[in-house]
Amino acid sequence: MLISVRIKELRIDKKLTQTQLAAKVGCSPSMISRWETADCEPTATAILKLSEALECSTDYLLGKTDM
Repeated sequence: MLISVRIKELRIDKKLTQTQLAAKVGCSPSMISRWETADCEPTATAILKLSEALECSTDYLLGKTDM
């Protein structure tokens, strides 16, 4: 599964808007949108911040585990 799908699924499961997630990660809402649509991929630093904000492992985001 692509990281874009996992970011979006987790964000929705946590009932976060793109704006709310962006505030937690420290980026713009448009960057969250770009990650979710696979327009671009997050950096390693962003993946770490996403895992903390979405309460999951980096391995899960990267598709290495099923949580």
